[in-house]
Amino acid sequence: MTEPQERHVPTITLSDGNKIPQVGLGVLRIDDEGVTPVVESAIAAGYRHIDGAAGYNNEAGVGRALANTGYNTGSKRETIWVTTKLRDSEQGYDSARKAFDRQLGLLQLEYVDMYMLHWPTPFNWRSGETWKAFVEFRAEGRVKTLGVCNFLPEHLDRLHDETGEYPAVNQIELHPTWQQREVVAYCKEHGIAVEAYSPMARGADLNAGNGAIERIAEAHHVSPAQVILR
Repeated sequence: MTEPQERHVPTITLSDGNKIPQVGLGVLRIDDEGVTPVVESAIAAGYRHIDGAAGYNNEAGVGRALANTGYNTGSKRETIWVTTKLRDSEQGYDSARKAFDRQLGLLQLEYVDMYMLHWPTPFNWRSGETWKAFVEFRAEGRVKTLGVCNFLPEHLDRLHDETGEYPAVNQIELHPTWQQREVVAYCKEHGIAVEAYSPMARGADLNAGNGAIERIAEAHHVSPAQVILR
């Protein structure tokens, strides 16, 4: 296997003081067997941020990649950021605790850098009681940063009302043709970092704006993908 390249990866300092690498690899829609070589190759290329979830059904494969490359323990572990997310059906205090133990085992890790609520589930709201378990994981040293995904301002308000804190990160779909300005403004006001998934709209936004992104890329001698990620 190619020796992982050590490159400077820009980071963002979160409200809790932790620093998250600005660019990460999401492993959605890769099966458990196929995800192992993908993550290994990403690490070899210089990625130091892996974004997964219980709902992706491939945590064991991610764990194998981390173990195979030596990034699951020791000094190497400190140089990589691993995110995973709680499955919606496992929200609730007791079920979250059981789920998290299982997820750590699959990932072959003693801790994850960020643990997230995957969806707010407003019609069966259990995020408040689930967050109590999350806070315990953080106190136990098994999670560094707590985050959420796909939360709108009303969900963030409700979570804060019930728990007294805001998440450090809100991961949402965000790209040039879906800017979610209200959510972004709310998060900025409350010190919540916005993390974009599908920043290129799965490739659809590479030529968005009647070619505007391509023209900007050409003017600055970069790729359309680099323009969007900036």
